[in-house]
Amino acid sequence: MSRLDAAGATAADTPGSPAAPGTPGTPGTTKATPKATPNHDGAHLRRVLGVPSLVLFGLVYMVPLTVFTTYGIVTQLTGGRVPLAYVITLVAMAFTARSYARMAVAYPFAGSAYVYAQRSFGPGIGFLAGWSLMLDYLFLPMINYLVIGIYLNAAFPDVPQWVFIVATIALVTVLNVIGIVSVARANFVIIAVQTLFIVAFVALSATVLGGTGEVDLAAPFTGDGSVDGVGVLFAGAAVLCLSFLGFDSVSTLAEEAKEPTRSVPRAIMITTVAAGVIFVLLSYLSQLVYPSNAFTSVDSAALDVMAAAGGQFLVVFFTAAYIAGAAGSALTSQASVARILFAMGRDGVLPRAVFGRLSARFGTPVLSILIVSAVSLLAVVIDLGLLVEMISFGALIAFSVVNLSVIKHFFVDRRERSGRAVVGNLVLPLIGFGLTLWLWTSLSPRTFVVGLAWLALGVVILAVVTRGFRRPTPMLDLREEAPLDEVAALGRK
Repeated sequence: MSRLDAAGATAADTPGSPAAPGTPGTPGTTKATPKATPNHDGAHLRRVLGVPSLVLFGLVYMVPLTVFTTYGIVTQLTGGRVPLAYVITLVAMAFTARSYARMAVAYPFAGSAYVYAQRSFGPGIGFLAGWSLMLDYLFLPMINYLVIGIYLNAAFPDVPQWVFIVATIALVTVLNVIGIVSVARANFVIIAVQTLFIVAFVALSATVLGGTGEVDLAAPFTGDGSVDGVGVLFAGAAVLCLSFLGFDSVSTLAEEAKEPTRSVPRAIMITTVAAGVIFVLLSYLSQLVYPSNAFTSVDSAALDVMAAAGGQFLVVFFTAAYIAGAAGSALTSQASVARILFAMGRDGVLPRAVFGRLSARFGTPVLSILIVSAVSLLAVVIDLGLLVEMISFGALIAFSVVNLSVIKHFFVDRRERSGRAVVGNLVLPLIGFGLTLWLWTSLSPRTFVVGLAWLALGVVILAVVTRGFRRPTPMLDLREEAPLDEVAALGRK
């Protein structure tokens, strides 16, 4: 892990720093790393995160143990073929992660899919992409607070679930206000606890399986026979997109990363592949240890798996590790959505006075953080199934737009179409788009009702901002983040 500088002073932030070398295929060009983003109070996001910090951020955001959040739901949906559904999701996410990595090089600024779509297709499409992305980013902290309440209430039934939810929201809010360095440092402890649990789970599962005699090692891929067909696998894979929300969150920290045009793309790909391998392994062992889709509770199905693998000891260990992971995910997901709101407020799509300002003391978007915390209080009353579906809906729309942004930016606008460029700039992102579109259409009808209503609200807000579409949609001016010569260098990549 790179040592974090609390003051945020890095070579990339100082005038006269050497520019990063040009990307392959563009001899002689250079890319300057954009400076930390100032706001009107003189505060700025601090460049303190290296590749290890970004990967940890993404993994903690994704939560390696998030495989158990929807384990019961997807087990019943796919007929006991959760690992196979994860393989399908991983393939789709690998193509999309590559597109995010490409666009992070083109536009190394906060805002993720919002910025990529805005710069590729114009401010109107950019706003709607960002609005869709906010659907999953606003709900992801909420789902973590909800599962924390579910599992802690199961462990301490005398304490109401809402008490745990509100207390966790308060703690996460304070850590996010203090700054991104506090988030990165907390990630060490959180990922260490989950790693220890995974080692214990694998060891205990191997012991149990070794003592049961014959084990059908293919069962997690062939299923239990309760349901059949490929359609249910894609329906399960669509739900499992929730597990992979994290590689794209890395791109929201582009303005706090050292050498963002190098570190962010690498971190995105490493995070995606590493998480996918962990998800497949954990779900595979879980279905071998507990080869049934009959759970005490579908929402907390993992407790049945843990009891079968390691008894009460593993149940307690899992609860502690899972809650730590969920708290870490809430911590990092709230940081990400606050920065997306900041990016949208900075360019005037959302009220600049509220969303487009950073705290002069902490260098963080405090008001945006507080608003996300207020929205997260809905975790007290909302349904887990609806949360999962809506997060996947918003994510898949954003993923589709980013895949198309690669084609538009590199293949259409930049005209990079020679040799291997055709594969990288057209074929691969087109495959990624097709896969995400397929997963998107595999979601339930209820998801489309709520998701399209959310998009309609975004259109209404856009109409208000543009005075009935008579005025141009406000657009992020990259000159606010970097001098003109640096922006020009970025555009030549």
